[in-house]
Amino acid sequence: MPRTPNEYVVHLMIEGGHREEVRFTNIQDFQKWYSTELVPKSASDDFISVPIKNVQGEYMVVRPSRIMAIRVEPVFSSSVERF
Repeated sequence: MPRTPNEYVVHLMIEGGHREEVRFTNIQDFQKWYSTELVPKSASDDFISVPIKNVQGEYMVVRPSRIMAIRVEPVFSSSVERF
């Protein structure tokens, strides 16, 4: 039986060596943000909002043209912590 991730961590690699981490509760939320916000404005220097749902009162904006790479990592919670 395949396991289901508890959340997805999206790593944004930004021009200049900056890295940001954003968490999505499911892959569909990420895909919706990616296809409706990021891809249509990928060459733009205007800021777009990046959803940060797990931190109250905080938000992030980024210039889509400055995102060099995106890595999506599924996170599985378990009763055993591995470091």
